Amino acid sequence: MKNKNLYVAILMGGLLAACASAKPEGELTGSVNELYNQAMDQMQAGKYSSAIHSFEELDRQYPYSAWATKAQLNVAYAHFLAKDYAEVIPAAERFLQLHPGHTDAPYALYLIGLSHYGRMSDVSRDQSDTADALAAFEALVERFPESSYARDAKLKITLCKDHLAGKEMEVGRYYLGQKKYLAAINRFNTVVHAYETSSQAPEALYRLVESYIALGIADEAQRAGAILGYNYPGSVWYKQAYALLVGKKLVPENAETGWWDKWVK
Repeated sequence: MKNKNLYVAILMGGLLAACASAKPEGELTGSVNELYNQAMDQMQAGKYSSAIHSFEELDRQYPYSAWATKAQLNVAYAHFLAKDYAEVIPAAERFLQLHPGHTDAPYALYLIGLSHYGRMSDVSRDQSDTADALAAFEALVERFPESSYARDAKLKITLCKDHLAGKEMEVGRYYLGQKKYLAAINRFNTVVHAYETSSQAPEALYRLVESYIALGIADEAQRAGAILGYNYPGSVWYKQAYALLVGKKLVPENAETGWWDKWVK
C-alpha cells in the first residue's frame, strides 16, 4: 500500500510540475523581431486571424518597443483586410488615443473612414455609418491636409454628402407624396443648405418650388425657382420648375432665363 501511495504521489507531482511549466494557451514566444516578422508573414498569406493574434502578443510582451506601436496599427489593418470593419474602428481609435501625433495617425483616421464607408447602406436605410465616415474623412483633411490620404478622403467626402443628401430627398419625397408640405420643405432645405454641392441639389430646389406652390406661398416658390435657374439653367429640373411657375403665372412667359436677377442679388 505504501508503494502504491508513493507512486501516486510521484505521478501527481510530475503532473503539477508539467502544469506549472506549461505556457498559457495561445501564448507565442520569440524575440520582438521574430514575432513581428511572423505576424507579417501570416498577414501576407491571408491568415488574418493568426496575424492579429501575433501582433497582439507582440504588443503584450513588448509594450514599450517601437514594434509594439507598429503592431497596434497592423491589428487594425489586418481586421480591414479581413473586412471585419466593426473591429477595425476600435483598433484604429486605440492607436490614435495612444499615439495622437504619430506619423501614421492620418492612416489610422483613413482606416476608420474606410471602415464606416464600407458599411454604408442604401439610402432607404439608416445612414449613421455614412455620417461617421464623413466625420472621419473631414477630420483627416482638416488635421492632415498634406497627407497622402487627403486627396482620396476629399473624394469620399463628396460621395458621403451625396449619399446623405439622397436620404434627405427620399424622406422629403415621401412627405411630399403625403401632402405634408412643411415636413417635406424642411428636408429639401437641408439638402440645399447642408449639401448644396451634391447632385441632389437641383431636384431639391425643384421640389421646393412644388411644395411652396402647393402651400400657396408664391414668393418662396419664385425664390427657389430663381436659385435653381441661376445655378442650374440647363438642368431638366429647372425646365420643369420654369414650366410650373409659368403655369401658375409666377414668372414671365418666354423669359426662361434672366428673370431671376432680383431674387439672387
